[in-house]
Amino acid sequence: MNTDDHQIVVSGLPVQIVRKGIKNLHLGVYPPHGRVRVAAPMAVTDEAVRLAVIGKLGWIKRQRARFAAQPRQSEREMVRGESHYFLGTRYRLRLIRTSGPAAIVLRNRTTMELHVRPDATVDQRVEVLHQWYRQQLRDAVPPLLKKWEKALGVRAAAWGIKKMKTKWGSCNPAARRIWLNLELAKKPAQCLEYVIAHELAHLIERHHNDRFIAILDKHLPQWRVSRGELNAAPLGSYDTRRP
Repeated sequence: MNTDDHQIVVSGLPVQIVRKGIKNLHLGVYPPHGRVRVAAPMAVTDEAVRLAVIGKLGWIKRQRARFAAQPRQSEREMVRGESHYFLGTRYRLRLIRTSGPAAIVLRNRTTMELHVRPDATVDQRVEVLHQWYRQQLRDAVPPLLKKWEKALGVRAAAWGIKKMKTKWGSCNPAARRIWLNLELAKKPAQCLEYVIAHELAHLIERHHNDRFIAILDKHLPQWRVSRGELNAAPLGSYDTRRP
């Protein structure tokens, strides 16, 4: 599919325009910073996009304000007493220095033990936690994927986990591949299930249109609750120095 991607400024607001072989114009505001993106048919001019954005400025500002007000974790330093989340539960970190293998151990739904070598750097501590999160998702995803492939009558060719700054998941319908945000390990279990169902639904309907919403309404009636939990949960801190 041919695309054209560039940026214009509307009332001081940067707007990314992505032209595709689609029929309708779609405007979105994306976390964490309220990036504005317009997917537009190839024939729609920049002036037409500008007018559409102007007509939605009030809504755009409200969405950006909501993202700005959303709680965000400070940069993680991996020290004693720091808060970390797993499956929607908040844990206090306890640092255990050991000569043995690095590990994460949960204690009594209140404490997350980080077992690392005494000379482990902050980046190394973060990587231990991220690898543990990744493994938890690798264990949790397959049964949910199987459940929702059966419910929706679709099959993903491949799936993976990666760090994503602006999406909880993504789907490439042509390749039948889905990606899940590593941050989902921190969120309530029903949120992971919602994102999996959402991305698999894109194998039936590519766009977020009425048909797509009807699919979610039929198979996962409470999906809006899970979406609300994701929007309300603390966002992760993003440090571009760390992988």
